[in-house]
Amino acid sequence: MTEARLTLSLLPETLAVARLPAGAALPGWVDWSDPFVTVSRTRDELSVVCPEARVPAETRAERGWRGFKVEGPLDFALTGILARLAAPLAEAGISIFAISTYDTDYLLVRTGDLEAATSVLQRENTVRV
Repeated sequence: MTEARLTLSLLPETLAVARLPAGAALPGWVDWSDPFVTVSRTRDELSVVCPEARVPAETRAERGWRGFKVEGPLDFALTGILARLAAPLAEAGISIFAISTYDTDYLLVRTGDLEAATSVLQRENTVRV
């Protein structure tokens, strides 16, 4: 049986993945009104993913990411969504940074890999750019 095509939308902004110390306060440059912001705290770090332009130059960060949103919401009972998207990208040598929220999943790829990633993802899915 063939799986239904997923629909992915390209997020408009270039993103950065910033790392701060575990005990750091949420930085003032995080703007919750931005279209995409995610924050995760563990005992080891505070990670912030947000528009690249917000992250100060002196902040430890990986810059130059573009994001694909899997249109949802996705049912929690679904299995293999990220694997289905990540496997062909891995086969093409494209690394990803995956983020999941309550409603859906996001795949971030390096800006330099965006064209190739879009081509790979369009083989089995609908990609809105």
